[in-house]
Amino acid sequence: MALRVLGVTQNMRTFMRGVEMIKRHKSAVSLQKTLLNIPATQVTKLDNGLRVASEDSGASTATVGLWIDAGSRSENEKNNGVAHFLEHMAFKGTAKRSQTDLELEVENLGAHLNAYTSREQTVFYAKCLSKDVPKAVEILADIIQNSKLGEAEIARERSVILREMQEVESNLQEVVFDHLHATAYQGTPLGQTILGPTKNIQSIGKSDLTDYIQTHYKASRIVLAAAGGVKHDDLVKLACSSLGGLEASVLPPEVTPCRFTGSEVRVRDDSLPLAHVAVAVEGCGWTDQDNIPLMVANTLVGAWDRSQGGGANNASNLARASAEDNLCHSFQSFNTCYKDTGLWGIYFVCDPLQCEDMIFNIQTEWMRLCTMVTEAEVERAKNLLKTNMLLQLDGTTPICEDIGRQILCYNRRIPLHELEQRIDAVNVGNVRDVAMKYIYDRCPAVAAVGPVENLPDYNRIRSSMYWLRV
Repeated sequence: MALRVLGVTQNMRTFMRGVEMIKRHKSAVSLQKTLLNIPATQVTKLDNGLRVASEDSGASTATVGLWIDAGSRSENEKNNGVAHFLEHMAFKGTAKRSQTDLELEVENLGAHLNAYTSREQTVFYAKCLSKDVPKAVEILADIIQNSKLGEAEIARERSVILREMQEVESNLQEVVFDHLHATAYQGTPLGQTILGPTKNIQSIGKSDLTDYIQTHYKASRIVLAAAGGVKHDDLVKLACSSLGGLEASVLPPEVTPCRFTGSEVRVRDDSLPLAHVAVAVEGCGWTDQDNIPLMVANTLVGAWDRSQGGGANNASNLARASAEDNLCHSFQSFNTCYKDTGLWGIYFVCDPLQCEDMIFNIQTEWMRLCTMVTEAEVERAKNLLKTNMLLQLDGTTPICEDIGRQILCYNRRIPLHELEQRIDAVNVGNVRDVAMKYIYDRCPAVAAVGPVENLPDYNRIRSSMYWLRV
């Protein structure tokens, strides 16, 4: 009787496993169908080289923006900060709109106008009702072509930017990442901060702003991107009428190679309660074939915060160790890409006495990625990466941002089903290969702020970037 019951139990388990596999298969098929049915991104290139890209989801709202292939990397030591300064000046009035008129016009539409500057891109975008897209495009075109750049407005924004710089100084994560870029790309444009040094902000004038616009705001370096309730043909017509007069660039923009240097910078301040540390190796650029496996490796290391708990149930080895041994308050891995280089690493916040243990556990995990990572871990990371990828595209604004960035970086928008297939194609061998290529026995860049006396010195960190085993 016991044997018969045991046999039935085993058969039931086999049956349930089969049901679970069928469910997973159906779920995967359903996801693939969903990804294939996402509206295609249409791209049109105007005669002057400006690209128009849009995804029409039929929504009642839309996000439309101008993505410009120019940021702080396009600056030099003398004008560092001018791209961000221009972002501030964009909303201070144009030749046909005063600042008040511009603000009232946007308010009356119920729209939101915003902008940001990164190391390689400057972005101006608007969120509005679908019916107001023509007006939003006209306003954005007016802003980048006809900004007044008045001396009084420049003086006023100078003080605003200086105050913003003081606020950034209190955000230690921003401070650490600026230090990380400064030491990793020392002596190159990528090592500069986006906001620029104080002396530059105090001296930047109308001629600097005008020179930057004339040099970098060329049609071939601009993408008009839109997502939501927007018709592509209508958007192309709007682009022709509002942006067709932009000058085309004869030559493609020069990309100054930015040399990565393994090095460190420490700002010891024992008055701060916690140590803020970032450690990174040189990663790859946007278009490099190693980017997807590095993204999987980055997801595998993961992120963790003390407030989320989890303890022994965390899937990530580093998160589990952090929770069980109280190694840190939080950590997050990152994979920051630029055109021809990148930073792959981890940022963490910990108590002063835990710096050494945290670094030890991080480097142990990195060495494990190079030598012993398992197929199950890679599969989990791939699933998590796909989930995060889809969650980040929830809404017209992130979709529009994805379109603009990808057109500038890849010269096309990678369809989600293609991206999913490229992630699925990554296996444990690929992850080990890229880890060996980019992490193993490589010189890292280290940036630390706060009470960092117990952070191991650079030579010790460097000597733990490989394992000697018999």
